[in-house]
Order: sequence, then structure tokens, then C-alpha cells
Amino acid sequence: MTTTDARSFPPEFLFGAATAAYQIEGAAHEDGRTDSIWDAFSRVPGAVLGAENGDVACDHYHRYRDDVAMMKDLGLQTYRFSTSWSRVQPDGGPVNPKGIDFYSRLVDELLGAGIKPWLTLYHWDLPQALEEKGGWANRDTAALFRDYALNVHDALGDRVGVWTTLNEPWCSSFLSYTGGVHAPGRQSPRDGVAAAHHLLLGHGLTIEALRDRDPKLELGITLNLTVAKPADPTRAGDVDAARRIDGQFNRVFLDPIFRGSYPEDVLQDVAQFGLTDFIQAGDLAQISQPIDTLGVNYYHGELVSDRPAEHPLLAQAPTSRPTRSAFPAADGVFNHPQGLPLTAMEWEVQPDGLRELLVHVNTEYAAPAGTSLYVTENGAAFDDVVAADGSVPDPRRTEFLKAHLGAVLDAIDEGVGVKGYFYWSLMDNYEWAWGYDKRFGIVRVDYETQKRTVKDSGLAYAEIIRDRALS
Repeated sequence: MTTTDARSFPPEFLFGAATAAYQIEGAAHEDGRTDSIWDAFSRVPGAVLGAENGDVACDHYHRYRDDVAMMKDLGLQTYRFSTSWSRVQPDGGPVNPKGIDFYSRLVDELLGAGIKPWLTLYHWDLPQALEEKGGWANRDTAALFRDYALNVHDALGDRVGVWTTLNEPWCSSFLSYTGGVHAPGRQSPRDGVAAAHHLLLGHGLTIEALRDRDPKLELGITLNLTVAKPADPTRAGDVDAARRIDGQFNRVFLDPIFRGSYPEDVLQDVAQFGLTDFIQAGDLAQISQPIDTLGVNYYHGELVSDRPAEHPLLAQAPTSRPTRSAFPAADGVFNHPQGLPLTAMEWEVQPDGLRELLVHVNTEYAAPAGTSLYVTENGAAFDDVVAADGSVPDPRRTEFLKAHLGAVLDAIDEGVGVKGYFYWSLMDNYEWAWGYDKRFGIVRVDYETQKRTVKDSGLAYAEIIRDRALS
């Protein structure tokens, strides 16, 4: 096939975009919503660049109708959004009618525009009141999450068919409870492994409860996954470094969900932090409930070694608050640059890693379980500049988008039944510890005026969706 030939997507393939509640909604203390861990964390000195927060963000809470109209203009077939536990059940208490009504109106607006709602129940915004009771390190939070999920289903289950339990539990456990990079900012390997297990338990409890409610629902989870390779495949230390990252990033979640067990090597790696202390009888059977969909979030791969890199890439936001490695048992592992192009996050652009990842996850996990694969996040931050005519030319993002959609098609050509792709993100938004410093959107947001401008990458995506082909 020549580079000028158009490559078609399968007829049932879904094109979408993704966001998260805290990153876009704003209205942080309106209509009964109370603090989440991100509201509290953003007030910690040095935790977020510029001490920025999600109080206003993209003001989506008030502008959702216009935003849905914009999605329709782009041709999006599906929209992945998250519900805020702190809006639905402020402080983890009773259901807040005004909070849940927002999501009901959003779903109606999406359906009216012909866009499939793709709901994520948890994208990192635990009510702060529950964090003060132990957060995800407390086993009780898993059952409370199931109860929250059922409350959301009470309101939306008649109109929403796809339900994702968690977004990227690696981030909401290890990055948040061990690395201290994300809310709540703890730096405890033991709390991290506890949080990881309780997040998985909450996932399993919720899958079972929603399945009991309605067997027709499409139920699943979204994991951020990577391709970890040794810098020198002939060095035992580098090979072990890659094993550790694969184990503590990918397999620590994939294996319990699909195989009903934690990998033996991971259990040995983290033994000193007491993961087995938190595993009770029946937990792994609960966690390994069958799922219909697995969302794969992919941004870049990892080239790792047990030796430091001469010129390491920036790993996290350069905040002033001290942090530590998010991996509980990989302190001696170092990332090495691969000499690839970089995004504004200093993340390497590695589209073939997505193909490799999809093929591997499908072969080892999804296909044997009969689980459908979707790319639920993939995107890039670049330092966009508004042109004199008001347009936003972002050729590198357009190239990134096309290259990764090409990688999805490559995986499909290899027999992987990838069912859809969601670009991250629909619009520029609050980028966690980076504040508003990095822009991932295919739509630019002027944070002072809240004006939305579709970038050239958004126009390119709309054309791909319209043609259902990549040229």
C-alpha cells in the first residue's frame, strides 16, 4: 500500500473524544458540590504549577449545550466523560439532586445530538471527606464506590449503555498514594499497593452490581498501559528494569482483572509493602468479573535501565513540592530517551508502540476473555499559537493523531478487533499538576473568555470521521 492510498476503518468503528469532570466542569462549589481530593490538593503549596485549580476550568458545567453542539459539528460518534462523585454525592453523603441532574441533562443533550454517551464513574476526584477517612487505602471505599455507581445508574441507566468503572487506576493509586504527584499526594508504597487493590475491588463490586441491574449494559474499565523495553536487551539489569515497569504498570492490573491473580513476580517485588495484607478471601474472584470492554490509554512507551540516563527527559510537572517514584519497587529503574520526537510534556512520540500494545493486550488478555478493545485516550500536548486570522495551526498534533490512528489500523490489520478511538482531549483543560500550562485539546480554550476554537487538528479529525478513512 502506498502512502497516498486511503485506509478505511471498519463500519462499526467508533470515533470519539474524551474529557474528565474535574478538568473541564468548573462550578466547583455550585449546586451543592463539595471538595474532591483535587480541590484540596490544588491548595497545597507547590503541588500544582501556578497554584491553579479547577474552580472554573472550561466552565463546561454552564456551557455543556454549546460544547455538545461543537462535538456534533466535529462529527463525533461518541463522547467519553466522567461523573464527579463530589457532585453526585457531596462529601460522600446522600445523592445531590442538582448534581445528578447536570449529568442527566448532559446525557439528554448528547442523545439529542446523536452522540453515544460513554460514562466513566471515577476519574480521580474522590470526595475529600472520604480521603479523610482513609481514601482508597481504606477498604470501605470500595463498597462506597459501588453504592455511588448504583446511584448514578438509578438516574442514568435508562439512557446510558456503556459504563466504565475506573480511569487509570495506576494513577489514582501509585501516582497519587506512592509518588505524591497527584491528589491526595501521599508518598507511601504501602498506601499505594493498598489503594491499587481497593480500586480493583471497587471495580469488581461495581461490575457485579451493575450486571445484576441490567445484563445488557456494556461494562468495563480503562487502564493506562505502556510498552516497556530494556535499554540494552543483553544486560540483565536492564531486562529486570523492564520487567518491573511492565509488572507494576501493566500486569498488576491486567492479571487480577483477566486472570484472577496478581503476578508472582510483582507480589515478590512489593512483598515488603504488604500487598497480601489487603487481599481477603474472595477478592480476586470479585475483581475478575467478566467485562465487555477494556479501554486502553496510551501516550508513549518506556525504554528503561538500571543505570541513569545521561540526558533524562522530564518525567513530571516541575512543581516545587517534593515527590518520589510512583513505582513502589522500582526505585533503581531509569527511563532513557529513544531519540524520538517529543511533545510539550517531553513525552516521546511512539505510534508503533500503540500497535504493539494492542496486539499484545489482545493476544494475552482481551481475546481469550471475549473482551472488546477500545483506545480510550491518546493525545499530545503542544505549545499552540493562535494565528493572526484566529485559527490554530497545530501540524504536529495533526501528525500525531494520524500516526496513531494509523497504528490502530495496523493493529486491526494484524487481527485485533479494535472497536473505537477517543482522542484526548476534546478541548484544552486543567492538566492536573501542570495546571493550565499544557494543552492537549483539538479545540483551543481561551481561559479568560472561555471562547472555543477548533484547531486544525480538530478539523483534520472531523475530515477523517466524515470519510471514515485515513489518507
